[in-house]
Amino acid sequence: MRIVPNIISIFRICLVPVFIVVYFADGQDTKLWPAVIYALASISDFFDGFIARRYKVSSKLGLILDPLGDKLMTFSVLVCITVDGIIPLWAVVVVGVKETLMAVGGLVLHKVANIGILPANMLGKTATVVFFIVCVTMMLFRCISDAAAIAMISFAIALTLVALAGYLKQFIAVMKTRDQGSGDDETRG
Repeated sequence: MRIVPNIISIFRICLVPVFIVVYFADGQDTKLWPAVIYALASISDFFDGFIARRYKVSSKLGLILDPLGDKLMTFSVLVCITVDGIIPLWAVVVVGVKETLMAVGGLVLHKVANIGILPANMLGKTATVVFFIVCVTMMLFRCISDAAAIAMISFAIALTLVALAGYLKQFIAVMKTRDQGSGDDETRG
């Protein structure tokens, strides 16, 4: 059971190139099959986390594979719908910067503070669900006007930026606690 979450995460990573190929191979206006692949990846994300928590089989590899699969799929979806002209390029740039900040923050927590990855909070999970719904809606309903598509992706990105602010707040609190803890050690010794 220990390796099942990692196998699911690897499966999700393998879905990324499949999504890209199917997205651009699908000549239809409606991108049903790419949306199904994206949904399958999202469902697999739920199950690998659920299994890891339920059976207490988290691993260091899983802590890398799970977010890697999420980020690769999310970024691939964004790039594909941008290349397809559904959303503007700035949306990819904003999400790319946000994901980079989170990755750097996670690396700092791990290397400098010797702390694992911060757990996702409810706002982050909500932002992920909203982002998924917005992207799938834009893939399936190509008749959405440009203004509506921009409004939808702007809302989803705004929500992810609010979630980023919550992450940064957690990050700062953890770093302050770490700094205060190391300061206490210095004064004792």
